[in-house]
Amino acid sequence: MQFESFATFNIAIVVLAIGRWLNRKVAFLREFNIPEPVASGLLVCILLALIHSFTGLEIGFNLQARDFLLLYFFAAIGLGADIKMLLSGGWTLLILVVSTVIFIILQNLTGVGMAALLGFNPLVGLLGGSVSMLGGHGTAIAWAPTFADVYGISNAKEIGIACATFGLVLASLMGGPIARILIRSYRLEPEATADLDAPFAEPGASDKPRAWERVTYFSLLRTLFWLNMSLGLGELLFKAVEASGGKLPLFVCCLFAAILLTNTVPRLLPIAFLAAPRSLAIVSDISLGIFLTMSLMSLQLWTIASLAGPIIAILAAQFTIAFLYVVVVVFRAMGSDYEAAVICSGFAGFSLGATPTAMANMSAVAQKYGPAPRAFIVVPLVSGFFVDISNAVVIQRFLNWLA
Repeated sequence: MQFESFATFNIAIVVLAIGRWLNRKVAFLREFNIPEPVASGLLVCILLALIHSFTGLEIGFNLQARDFLLLYFFAAIGLGADIKMLLSGGWTLLILVVSTVIFIILQNLTGVGMAALLGFNPLVGLLGGSVSMLGGHGTAIAWAPTFADVYGISNAKEIGIACATFGLVLASLMGGPIARILIRSYRLEPEATADLDAPFAEPGASDKPRAWERVTYFSLLRTLFWLNMSLGLGELLFKAVEASGGKLPLFVCCLFAAILLTNTVPRLLPIAFLAAPRSLAIVSDISLGIFLTMSLMSLQLWTIASLAGPIIAILAAQFTIAFLYVVVVVFRAMGSDYEAAVICSGFAGFSLGATPTAMANMSAVAQKYGPAPRAFIVVPLVSGFFVDISNAVVIQRFLNWLA
C-alpha cells in the first residue's frame, strides 16, 4: 500500500500535530527537548512495523515533497545569515571542522573494533562507522557498491541502511538531553544581545514586535519569493559545481545562494531586508517539521530486523563514544557557553544521523532556552559541506588500511 505525495504531505501534518500534542502532555518529552516530529514520527513507524508483523501489509509513502522542503529550510537559514555573524564565527567554524574530522576517525575505529570483537569482517565495522553513522543513508548507499564489488561484502547496502536508520533514531533522541544536561549543569543562558528573530527562537509573550515583524500575507509572499530565488540560484551553483567535476549536496548550494543574496542584494538595491524575519521563521519551522516527520514515519523497520543483533551492539558503542565526545570534547572546544551547548545538540544530531536531525535538535533547544544564531549557521555548514569532503577522504584511507 503506497500513499501518493499529496496524501503523504497531509498525513505528515496530522502526525506532526500529534507530536505537538504528545510533547504538551508527556513531561519527559518536554524536559529532554525531544523534537515534536521525532515523538510522533517514531510512534507511527513502530505502529506500521507492528501492522506489517501481524498482517504482512507494507505501507509506504511517496516522499517527493520531503526533499523540496529540505531545500526551503536551508534557504531560510541562509537568508537569515548576516555576513558579520559568519565572520565572527570563523574560528568556531574552523574548530568545529577539526573536531569533526577527529570524530570521524574515532567513529571508524570504534566500528572496526566492535566488528573485530564480534567476529565480523572489519569492513562491516567500517560500514557501521562514518559510512552510515555520520554519512547517513546517502553516503551508505553511495559506498555500498564499492564494499560489495571490490571487497566482497555482498549485503553492504542492507548493513549500511540498517545502521543509518537506527543511527537517525538515536541522533534524534540524543541531542536534546545533551543540551539539557550542559545548560543545567553549567547554568548557561543565551547572550542578552542575541537576536530574537534568529532561526527557531520564539519571542516570549512580553516581547513587543516591531511593526515590520508582523506576519501578513504579503510578508509571507515576499519571503516565499526570495526563498524561490535562493533555490533557483542554488540550482545554478549545483550545476556549475557538477560541471567542474565537483560534488556538493543541492541543499548546501541553496544555503550558499541564500547567504549570497541576503548579503549582496540589500547593499546593491534599496531593499532593507529580503525576507520578513518572523515569516521566515514560520516557513523554516514548517519545512523542517514536515521533512523530519516524513523521514521518520516512513522508516520501514521490518526491512532491517534480521540485522538487528550485531547492529545494536555496534550502535551501542557508537552512541557511547558520540555522547562522551560531544560532552567532553566538543562542548569545551566550542567555548563552554550557551552557544556551545546548542552546537553540541546539533553535533549529536549529525554525528549519528543527518543534518536535518541536527537542525531539529537545535530547534527544540532554542525554542525552549533561547536563540543561538551562530550555531544555526556553523553547524549546517560543517555537517552539510565539510563533513562530506572529510568523510570521503577518511573512508578511503580506512579502506586502504583494512584491505
